[in-house]
Amino acid sequence: MSLPHAILTALIEKPSSGLELTRRFDRSIGYFWPSTHQQIYRELGKLEQAGHIRVLPLGRPARGQKKEYEVLPEGRAELAAWVSLAEDPRPVRDPLLLRMRAAAVVGAPGLVGELRRHLALHQAQLAEYLEIERRDFPPERDAQEDRLRRLVLRGGIDLETFWTGWLTDAIDDLEPSAP
Repeated sequence: MSLPHAILTALIEKPSSGLELTRRFDRSIGYFWPSTHQQIYRELGKLEQAGHIRVLPLGRPARGQKKEYEVLPEGRAELAAWVSLAEDPRPVRDPLLLRMRAAAVVGAPGLVGELRRHLALHQAQLAEYLEIERRDFPPERDAQEDRLRRLVLRGGIDLETFWTGWLTDAIDDLEPSAP
């Protein structure tokens, strides 16, 4: 149910074509709610049918021109209602943790190498988030919208910090000690 709400959020921030929306997802919302281009285009059609968005009228008809979507009042009301709903946290569902549990019963050849690979991926993501924070959230950007966006980013930073610390500890714990 959240993908339509992610799309409504992005379109309220800035009316966009489907292609532009998918690119924006890749640079922002997609960090915490990833979606394929096909999923986004499919949801745009559903949101339009539901009367939550519409295609902006074109200045003049042009063949092959991209459709640009905007949120209608019904879509804004749907998003506001969704934001105010109570929702319990979701349990962690991470394949790496399940694979580690399975390795406890069938053995773990190559597991430390996989943990190192994950560590490098999380370190790279952490570095990217820190760069986004440095670039996009200087101290003078203190409007409510900016604080909310920064809090989402800080959540990502804190998660990546957790994973890099936990993976480092796991590698240290599983690696044979040097004599």
